[in-house]
Amino acid sequence: MVKTQKEVPEKANVKMEIEIGEKISREGRAFCSGKALIPFAVFIVLYLGSGIFLQLQGVPSAFYQFPAPLAAVAGIIAAFFILPGHFEEKFETFVKGCGDSNIIIMCLIFLLAGGFASVCKAMGGIDAAVNLGLTYIPTAYLGVGIFIISSFIATATGTSVGSAAAVGPIAIAVAERTGMSLPLIMGCVIGGIMLGDNLSIISDTTIASTRTQGCAMKDKFRLNFWLTLVPALITVFLLIMHSGAMPTVAIGNHDFSLLRVLPYIVVLVTAIWGMNVFLVLVMGTVLAGCIGLYYGELTVLSWTQAMYTGFKGMCDIFFLSLLSGGLAAMVSKAGGITWLLLQVQRGIRGKKTAELGISALVSLSDIALANNTVAIIINGEIAKSICYRFHVDPRRSAALLSTFSTIFQGLIPYGAQMLMVTGFAGGKVSPLAVLPYTWFIYLLALSALVSIFIPFSDGFIRKNPWDFTLRKPVNKG
Repeated sequence: MVKTQKEVPEKANVKMEIEIGEKISREGRAFCSGKALIPFAVFIVLYLGSGIFLQLQGVPSAFYQFPAPLAAVAGIIAAFFILPGHFEEKFETFVKGCGDSNIIIMCLIFLLAGGFASVCKAMGGIDAAVNLGLTYIPTAYLGVGIFIISSFIATATGTSVGSAAAVGPIAIAVAERTGMSLPLIMGCVIGGIMLGDNLSIISDTTIASTRTQGCAMKDKFRLNFWLTLVPALITVFLLIMHSGAMPTVAIGNHDFSLLRVLPYIVVLVTAIWGMNVFLVLVMGTVLAGCIGLYYGELTVLSWTQAMYTGFKGMCDIFFLSLLSGGLAAMVSKAGGITWLLLQVQRGIRGKKTAELGISALVSLSDIALANNTVAIIINGEIAKSICYRFHVDPRRSAALLSTFSTIFQGLIPYGAQMLMVTGFAGGKVSPLAVLPYTWFIYLLALSALVSIFIPFSDGFIRKNPWDFTLRKPVNKG
């Protein structure tokens, strides 16, 4: 049989894909250094270590005593002294890292989310939303409701940070009004928003993982759906069982105005329609301000002041994200991330260990970078080469990249989502106090690990296997 002209370049492309990993390994060994990770260690030890130490000493708001941005500054200073290269070159790398589009987008979302939450609070939106929830959801089952609402909003908007801004203040206000456990409610919010971030078709994690692996977003969604379904159902069941231990308190008058709740509804509906998250938050903030003017709760001046108060409330997270982006760029250029990747890659022997390796790569990178989208982008090309070398379905790889980066992004105490949700409580609860209640995330981690050895979520992959020559799925039927 004579080969067509099309088949030859396709096979050449596959050979090129397989050789990518070998090239990365050769170049990585020539230019990688575990020493380059020291600045990250300085940052993590100062921030996380001081928080843990003060927590053990019984200091209130332990994780807020040592400013996280200053811990990042300490790591940056260490990077300038330890990493190789001229000062000007390192400074340029740092600035480029700070100005990375993913970092800037995240920082702008922080500001807009803070402004939206602050204006809604000033015009009485939070109280109205709380009373609405207390009216139609039994107090004992508010934990379940908050988990489901957080999941729905994050899936619709594709942003865990924006969802935390919308749900976080309401959830905390509900907990304070009802006497429910703040850490438990925060765990419900964190679990819900990370579920949505992982499952959403329009999230950055989905876009990054599918683009780097060369597969369709809908296919990755189908895999993630089955990985997520059982953990979500078990979480709901546990929350229902736990509801018996929750207080049933008479809250008093549940009067509310639907008009004051309208900004939250508009934000949700426009997000479902696929509107840009920036437009969604701006529209919500403007609408909340206009409603405040209508009810006389706000003046034009107090409206702007409320917005700026929200901006200021996000300063710590804004600075931390910005500085961490610059630090990550310096460490990455010095070979620290490459060294980390190579350590994991050495242990890969077959398909299952390849999937474990991909999962470990993105997990370790997210722990170091505290940004799941960046962690996926950094590991994308290497993960793809591992797929072609060990015949791991790229759709499976995309699901693993998204899932494990989401898991650790929700668990690290210095992650943006955890800092934002705990920040809404004004330092009353530390991230470490929330971790025992992030039940969904632990269950998702277990589900993802089990799926590597028992591929229960791969049904449609078996029906439509990946052709590593054509680099696309084929339909057996």
